Amino acid sequence: MTRSDSRDAAVAHDTEPAVGAGSAETVLGRSYRALSIGIVSVVLLIAFEATAVGTAMPVAARELDGVELYAFAFSGFFTTSLFGMVLAGQWADRRGPIGPVTAGIGAFAAGLLLAGTATAMWAFVLGRAVQGLGGGLVIVALYVVIGRAYPERLRPAIVAAFAASWVVPSVVGPLASGAVTEHLGWRWVFLGIPVLVLLPLALALPRIRRRAAGPVDGADTSFDRRRIRLALGISLGAGLLQYAAQDLRPLALVPGMLGAALLVPAVLGLLPRGTYRAARGLPSVVLLRGIASGTFIGAESFVPLMLVTQRGLSPTLAGFSLAAGGVTWAVGSWVQSRPRLEPYRERLTTLGMVLVAAAIAAAPSVLIDSVPVWTLAATWAAGCFGMGLVISSASVLLLKLSAPEEAGTNSASLQISDALSNVVLLSLVGAAFAALGGGTLSHTASATASTPDAFAAVFLPMAAVALAGVWVTRRLTPETR
Repeated sequence: MTRSDSRDAAVAHDTEPAVGAGSAETVLGRSYRALSIGIVSVVLLIAFEATAVGTAMPVAARELDGVELYAFAFSGFFTTSLFGMVLAGQWADRRGPIGPVTAGIGAFAAGLLLAGTATAMWAFVLGRAVQGLGGGLVIVALYVVIGRAYPERLRPAIVAAFAASWVVPSVVGPLASGAVTEHLGWRWVFLGIPVLVLLPLALALPRIRRRAAGPVDGADTSFDRRRIRLALGISLGAGLLQYAAQDLRPLALVPGMLGAALLVPAVLGLLPRGTYRAARGLPSVVLLRGIASGTFIGAESFVPLMLVTQRGLSPTLAGFSLAAGGVTWAVGSWVQSRPRLEPYRERLTTLGMVLVAAAIAAAPSVLIDSVPVWTLAATWAAGCFGMGLVISSASVLLLKLSAPEEAGTNSASLQISDALSNVVLLSLVGAAFAALGGGTLSHTASATASTPDAFAAVFLPMAAVALAGVWVTRRLTPETR
């Protein structure tokens, strides 16, 4: 969660009637209060899962003798979310967002139950995959809700509220997860979260039905079967690519090549034309989202494992080292929402990507024993501030550049870029991590079984890709004619 925008269309949204809405209305004003609280509660659930589960993951992987599949447990989530995103974009544009929101929350809870009751690593990964499907459905549908229910002037604020909803989970989640993992076992981290599903459903669904239900007037209500086929192709291709990356035998080249053959045409068909050459405007917005999220979240996935295995921290302390990041991410998102900074949005994203690249590059310094662990917490907090600037700005820009009937499809493209980048980058660095001895750690192995070189092979390439994102931030504004 993470965490993730034609001008004429935005004007059309601004003129939509809202009872009691005036020029001074805010996201917590009388017209929007219940809806805002409801959808932010949904994000709060996703945020708590992400922070709590991330802390428990190293222990779960060791007890299930599945450290060699550690990266797959993360990237498997993103693989199935790819299909969920495309399906949600089609579903929300043509039938309204309430269906994918409901189905997504249900699948998300079911995945948590599967993971929490797993007795083998493959079953754990399956649970994470079901979670991914639900997460993909929910996040795209929520962007459609924002595009339909809120005028353009309020969208930066509600996006900032999404980021702010990560603050409490970022602080409480790692501590609670670490304590539960140490005293009750990692399974309760997964099995305890589904009870939180009821509150978001009760708050969000009635208001979504009232303000954002049904298709846009005049929109085609039939599903685009070609995009659904491409979604299946991108999910299957990403899965094969991940499998190949985790199997270091030469025979693994076969599923890897097949995965690439499925993945490339599907990506070209689902993302805006010109995305991978950073064409100005919407394509660069979509590309930037992928670069920022893929590098930062991919690197963050290995931070707790590095601190537990290389510096001997407990799961609680390892998770707590990332807790401040939730606060600074929310602050960054709040900063980008200030109206006076709107003319400088491109510069804000540039600053954000510089901070992201610097944080990732500095992370492996804690592999040196003389470097205090707190330095990672400080640099990661700065990187999270940068992510707040970049991710929220990308969401705002995407909705600004999207016609009402295209909000779901374009939001799906944004989330696909996000998830696909996570899948590809995690697969590549996961393979390098395993090849350099990172997969030798088990619940009976010594704490130093994973070599420092394995972690350096994760963070340094991610930092290089993040630097490329700095250039992309200069191409977010469409060419003027």
